[in-house]
Amino acid sequence: MPDITLGDVTIHFEQEGDRGSPVLLLAGLGGVGRSWGSQIERFAQRHRVVAPDHRGTGLSSRPRDGYTIAQHALDVVALIRALGWGPFHIVGLSTGGAIAQRLALDHPDVVRTVTLASTWARGDSYFRRQFEGRKSVLRSAGLRLSAELNSLFLFSPEFHRSHPDRVAAWVDATASAPFDPEIAIARIDMILAHDELDRLGAIGCPVLIASGRRDFCTPPYFADEIARAVPGAERADFDTGHFIYAEQPEEFHARVDGFIARYE
Repeated sequence: MPDITLGDVTIHFEQEGDRGSPVLLLAGLGGVGRSWGSQIERFAQRHRVVAPDHRGTGLSSRPRDGYTIAQHALDVVALIRALGWGPFHIVGLSTGGAIAQRLALDHPDVVRTVTLASTWARGDSYFRRQFEGRKSVLRSAGLRLSAELNSLFLFSPEFHRSHPDRVAAWVDATASAPFDPEIAIARIDMILAHDELDRLGAIGCPVLIASGRRDFCTPPYFADEIARAVPGAERADFDTGHFIYAEQPEEFHARVDGFIARYE
């Protein structure tokens, strides 16, 4: 899969599909495009799909700075403009959803629609406690134990029970990824700093907001909050945890692709 150099940063991205309107899949805190799994191939059936690795993750370069949601949005804008395919349908999960908010607000020329999945616009005491705890585990116990513990609230209990092998595979993949503690902590700090709730009313493109009823990472009340702030936003609820696209891949794809199809 290709790499592209944008200033002093090289961004790696997955690319599938050769026809249709372009779709950009923005991953969560792990930042790796390939983590979208089967969604890349599903969307590629009728779209040109791009799924980048965020700076500091996967096969992208690891600068010592630039770990803000605003800078990640600028990285995405530079990638879109370099490809020359815009505007894109943006599908952002969790941290990717935070980046998608900045894209829609600050760079509307590159955005056709936005899907905000399992994300938030302003953290609260629960959110801060959760991620301060995750930082502590990373510092004291490392990536493997962090991944084990994170799986308990990223996947629903029912999914753990029904698909323990898939949860174990996610833990193994996460724990084996390149790991720089300073970058990992900086990326958590950037999501703790994210606060765009008061600006969301200025989003002018169509917006779909998706949430899992059993999401303990970004509880569905965050999605309700975003929906109240974005005029005309659509809601989609799923009986899942945080990783909607992994727990109910067919249902997630059908709902998002159906939304996209109305704005092509």
